[in-house]
Amino acid sequence: MAQNIKLPTTADLMSMWNASGLKEKIIFTFIMLIAFRFGVHLPIFGINNEVFANIASQNNIIGFLDLFSGGALGKVSIFALGIGPYITSSIIMQLLAVIIPSLEKLQKEEGEAGRRKLSQYTRIFAVILAAFQSVVFMAYLSHLENTITVSSHTMFYISSIFSLTAGSALVMWISELITEKGIGNGGSLIIFVGIISGIPLYTQRTAQIVMHDSMLQIGLCVLLAIFFATMVFIVIMQEAVRKVIIVNPKRQVGNKVYGGVNTFIPFKLNPGGVMPIIFAVAILLFPSTILSLIGQAHLPAGWIENTVMFLNKIFSPSGIIYYALYFTLIVALTFFYASIMPNMQPKEIANNLKKYGSSIPGIKPGKPTADALDKILTKTTFIGALGLGIIALIPSITSYFTGITTLQGIGATSLIIMVGVALDLINQVRTHLLARNYESFLKQ
Repeated sequence: MAQNIKLPTTADLMSMWNASGLKEKIIFTFIMLIAFRFGVHLPIFGINNEVFANIASQNNIIGFLDLFSGGALGKVSIFALGIGPYITSSIIMQLLAVIIPSLEKLQKEEGEAGRRKLSQYTRIFAVILAAFQSVVFMAYLSHLENTITVSSHTMFYISSIFSLTAGSALVMWISELITEKGIGNGGSLIIFVGIISGIPLYTQRTAQIVMHDSMLQIGLCVLLAIFFATMVFIVIMQEAVRKVIIVNPKRQVGNKVYGGVNTFIPFKLNPGGVMPIIFAVAILLFPSTILSLIGQAHLPAGWIENTVMFLNKIFSPSGIIYYALYFTLIVALTFFYASIMPNMQPKEIANNLKKYGSSIPGIKPGKPTADALDKILTKTTFIGALGLGIIALIPSITSYFTGITTLQGIGATSLIIMVGVALDLINQVRTHLLARNYESFLKQ
C-alpha cells in the first residue's frame, strides 16, 4: 500500500534551482516568510511583554496558541492572532458549503468564479472573527496585573484591536500570496515556520530539567526515539495509497490496437494531509480561548464558577478528555475531507469509468462500481483516520509517562504538521519539475 519514498538528491536540488519559474516561486516564498517573521517581532505599544511572556510559559492554552503563532502571541505583536482566524473561517465555510445549498452550488457548479466568491466570503468572515478575537484578547489582558502600561485605556484598546485585526488580515494575505505565487500551501507553511522557530526554546527548557537527573535523561532518549518512530509512521501515512485496478477497453484504429492496458486509481490513506490536525487544533483552541477570558473575570462562587472550571479542565491541552475529543475530531475531519474531495467521489468516478468503457475487474459498471468504490474508500479512510488519531496521541502519552513535558509543544501535533508540510512541499516541487520536463520535451 505504501509508495516508495525518495528524498531529494543533489541533482534534484540543482534541477529545482535551475528550473524556469520554480526558482522565482521559491525566492518569493522565502521573502513572504521573512516578512511574516519580521511582523512577529513588532510588539503592540503599551503592553509589558515580559509579564505576559511569563504568564504564557505557565498557561498550557496560551503556550499552545503561542506555538502556532510562531511566538507572536507571547510577544503580543501585531501578528499575535496569526493564521488562526483564517483557518477557523475556512472550517466554518467548508461546513456551511455542505449544509447550505447556495454555497454548495458556488463550490461545485459555478466553477472557478463560484470558488472565488466563496473565498471572498471566507476572507470577510476571517476579518470578523479576527476582530472578535482581538476584543476577547484585549479584555483578557485587561484582567492581568501589570500587563498594560498606558493610562489612556479607551484609545489604547481601540488602536490595539485595530492593530491585531489588521495584523491577522495581513497574515491571511501573506498566506494566500504564497499559495498563489509561491510554492506550497501558505497557511500550512506559516504554521510550519512558527513551529520551527519555537524548537530552540523548547530544547533549552528540556536541557535545563534533564541536565542533573539521569532518569530524566533516559526518559528523554525514549521520548526522542518515540518522536523519530512517529515521524517514520507519519511519512508512511502521508504517502500510502490504495490502488484500485482499472481495465481499459481496446480500440482498433486501422491496423493498430490502442488501449487495453490495465491502470489504477490511487486513493490516499490520509486524503486530508495535515489539514484534519490543523482544523482539530483550531476547533479545540477556540472555546479554550473564550473560557480563559471568562476565568479571568470575577465570577460569583457557585455553579457558574464550577461549570467554567470544569470546562477549562476539559479543553486544557493536557487532560484525558481533551485528547479523547482531539482523537474524535481528527477521525471525523479526515472523513469530512474525504467526502468533499473531488477525486474521492464514488458516483462521479463510476460515471466517468462507464463513460469511457473502463471497469473494475469482476464488478459491473454503474451503481455496482459506485457501491464497491464507496466500500473501498470507507475502509481506506477509516484506517487512515484511525492511524492519524493514534499517531497524534502516542508522543503526548509518552511525554506524560516520562515526565518530560517541556517537549509537548513540539509533540505529535507539531510533528505531523511539520512532516506533512515538508512532504507536501517536496511533492509540489517534484510535480513542478515534471511539468517543466514535459514542456521542454514538447518544444523539442
